[in-house]
Amino acid sequence: MFVSLLFVKLKKIDDHFFLWLYHRVLGQRTLHTLLVLTGVLSFLLILISVDRQTVAAASAETIRIALTKNEASIQLEGDGLIATGEMSTPLVLASPATITSAHDSFQLNGVSYSRLTVAAAATVSVNGKPFRGRIELRSTDKGILVINELPLEEYLVGLINAEISSAWPIEAVKAQAVIARTYALNRREARKTALYHLESSVLDQVYGGRSTEDSRAERAVTETAGQVLTYQGAIIQAFYHSNCGGKTESAENVWGKSLSYMKGVNCQYCLVNPSSVWEQKLTLKEIEEKVRGAGFKLSTLTDIRTGARNNRGRLATVSLVSSRGTVTMTGDQFRKTVGYGTIKSTNFMVKVTGVEAYFSGYGNGHGVGLCQWGAKQRAVDGFNYTEILSYYYPGTELKHLTDLR
Repeated sequence: MFVSLLFVKLKKIDDHFFLWLYHRVLGQRTLHTLLVLTGVLSFLLILISVDRQTVAAASAETIRIALTKNEASIQLEGDGLIATGEMSTPLVLASPATITSAHDSFQLNGVSYSRLTVAAAATVSVNGKPFRGRIELRSTDKGILVINELPLEEYLVGLINAEISSAWPIEAVKAQAVIARTYALNRREARKTALYHLESSVLDQVYGGRSTEDSRAERAVTETAGQVLTYQGAIIQAFYHSNCGGKTESAENVWGKSLSYMKGVNCQYCLVNPSSVWEQKLTLKEIEEKVRGAGFKLSTLTDIRTGARNNRGRLATVSLVSSRGTVTMTGDQFRKTVGYGTIKSTNFMVKVTGVEAYFSGYGNGHGVGLCQWGAKQRAVDGFNYTEILSYYYPGTELKHLTDLR
């Protein structure tokens, strides 16, 4: 107990404390007192050294995020904008600076480039949105690719309020910080040879940059600095979603890969939130156009039939009946085809009446891993972030990055 409390207080120990301790030692004349106080001082120095090494290890990690792709033009703003790359000397840019896409390059001040890295004194704004770190511009055959490279911990602070709300109970926010860090590092390793590691959208993790930061988001990231979830010594694929609707999904059912720590758990905690239930009305014509646009051969859609459900209660297949026959796809394919924001989960029922289809379902998202609304309610009920994480990822261990080096 003494050691754990001491760790909590370590950050408050500064040079003034050691000066006080030094004078206390000089003020005592007994050998016993000198030995005791010298031992305490040595112990504190060891603990602070370990703590600083942990923070330093976390701070040293960087990540590359794709902010936007295929842009025809980009406007950059910031104090002291400097560009480096293909030119022999750094280029000082006037703010705002406009970059436009050309055939096989992009242009800045009438000069063509294929790649530039831009930095500023504080933040660089991309189309009015500020970001920490550096901004890298690359020319592609479809337009300009914009990448934000920055320290991992700063990235996490700009992610929290884009994924949940930092106003939630702090234990839920800390759980989000850990899984976001874990997911980011897992993806960085998997994509280490790619131009960037993560998308800034729901395709990976939603990232808002400097404008979404606040003190509670920073607190959650700082208090969990360097912590990741592991399984058998490796950083896990920490998938998560908004609302599971009562049961989280098995990773195998969604992506065909069995993960021991993501078989699915029962979760009644998210059901207190209205987002656990949804309804949607679409015309058969709307659905037909989306399905045909995805490459399926379909003509004059007349009915939609739900097929078998998997072991977690979600639809394994959906059949679309048309004048040219029946097209059967997986529940996840159907959701992707019609739109993730339209069909919010694969746990739904559908009724066709005339030319319209009425959907009603439970949950929001793929359902794998941590349920964000469930985590919030568990925090309200008094669970801490380590308990929340162990519930949604059974069998995993929480470790510091320094333990994995």
